[in-house]
Amino acid sequence: MTKSLVFPLFLCTVIAFATGLIRADVREFGATGDGKTDDTAAIQRTIGESQDGMVRLPRGDYRITRTLEVDLATVGRFAMDGSGGTARLLMAGPGPALRIIGTHEGTASPAGFKPEVWEQERMPQITGLEIVGDHPEADGIEVTGTMQPTLQRLLLRKLRHGVVVSGRNRNVLIDACHVYDNSGIGIYFKEVNLHQTIIQGSHISYNKRAGIAVIGGEIRNFHVTGCDIEYNHDTEAEGSADILFDHREGSIAEGSIVSNTIQARPSPGGANIRFIGPERPVARTLSGLWSITGNLIGNQETNIHLVRSRGIAISGNHIYTGVNRSLVLDECHHIVVGANSFDQSHNHRGGFTNGVTVKDCDGVVLQGLILDRAGDGGAGGAIEILNSRETTISGCQIFEPNHRGLYLSGSRNTRASDNLILHRGEGATMVAAIEVTGDCPGTVISGNLVGTGSAGDIVTPPDTNYTRENHPAAPFPPPTREHGGTPGI
Repeated sequence: MTKSLVFPLFLCTVIAFATGLIRADVREFGATGDGKTDDTAAIQRTIGESQDGMVRLPRGDYRITRTLEVDLATVGRFAMDGSGGTARLLMAGPGPALRIIGTHEGTASPAGFKPEVWEQERMPQITGLEIVGDHPEADGIEVTGTMQPTLQRLLLRKLRHGVVVSGRNRNVLIDACHVYDNSGIGIYFKEVNLHQTIIQGSHISYNKRAGIAVIGGEIRNFHVTGCDIEYNHDTEAEGSADILFDHREGSIAEGSIVSNTIQARPSPGGANIRFIGPERPVARTLSGLWSITGNLIGNQETNIHLVRSRGIAISGNHIYTGVNRSLVLDECHHIVVGANSFDQSHNHRGGFTNGVTVKDCDGVVLQGLILDRAGDGGAGGAIEILNSRETTISGCQIFEPNHRGLYLSGSRNTRASDNLILHRGEGATMVAAIEVTGDCPGTVISGNLVGTGSAGDIVTPPDTNYTRENHPAAPFPPPTREHGGTPGI
């Protein structure tokens, strides 16, 4: 570059900075980024005085001791850039490192906006930044009262909670983030009034209380897709979950959990996915209208646990290694479980019950399931229907059940049809392919292909007429070189 061009470019840069046409660099306001100096005041000053709303943290470690507040009504349109992930905030105080505060009180409808929200507050963005906790009560980022907050390419670790969403928010996007090794919840929706949320393409792992948790409040249109959500558990605490929706106080509806890997390690009362609805009669959908589809789900005490939920479809998943059960439906209504694999062929450790329990439910359909080596070897079965009504089990294949294939007890209007239930090979532990106990009016067992256990093939109470045109399964041949034996046995 010629000398004649150097000074004009330098002058343009100075003018641009002075007129707010380039991003505000926190070092221009006194931040050091040396990891030792308290840079709180300098960064807060940058947020307040930046003329274009774009705050840049160059590469470095910026130690802060109190929350950096971004009041959108005052600051206006805002973004913070961590220089492609090379900048790090060290939160050495309690609470969130960064809190973004908006004033949006309407819905996501265009008519629900005050003009000043569009002009001053829409779409605050935090990108390319690492936040590390240096205090036991340090959190990462909190958003409240916001419209279209966008968190992207963040690393949030060694915190209590990585992201906290509180109060009334709309159109939340969390994308391409790493939320890792936090003592509480990775992404925490705390008593929110929230519609339109997408969490996508992120790693959410090793958060002890939960990976994603929604507790209380009102949620609509909530989607988790394409994420790796793993090892969110605490072996010394009760009730960890990779994904938790606890709405004993509140409501949640209209969402999906799609195309994720969700796995952990067994922990006391733990679950990979858990929904808990309100403790009152479900007259309307307070916890439901969800799709759980195309996920890999495994390695917890219970893989999927739905309590007092309604209108949920579970399909196309591979679900494995449930210490207690693979799927538990408890006091649920109108649940469809179809075309899932519960195959355990890769699990050689043993000691896992697996299987499906439907308890105190009505209007449940189980269709097109494959289960093998399920059941605890004692009471119950690979699929057990307990004190429920209006249940259909059809087109399922149950192989090598540890006790019974299908077990019905105290249930009404149950139809079990066109299932295949048998033990293949040697070492059979199956007592019966299907067993019915207690008063089960309206039961129909028809068109099944069943093997024989130690107590028979289909065992029902005396003086009942539940069975119609079922068929014995052909004996399974010994392994040969041609077919190489039976996988999973």
